[in-house]
Amino acid sequence: MPQMAPLNWLTLFLMFTFIFLMFNTMNYFSFKYQFKTNTFNKINKKINWKW
Repeated sequence: MPQMAPLNWLTLFLMFTFIFLMFNTMNYFSFKYQFKTNTFNKINKKINWKW
């Protein structure tokens, strides 16, 4: 029936937004960084500028 069409579109829109938000949150929170095991020594060079 045409009178019930807006309810159908509303439920489809809500379902799509719910799935979209769940997909984005799962992708965002499932990403893991790899820990760095290397340590780099910072070398400081002091240069005296004579003007």
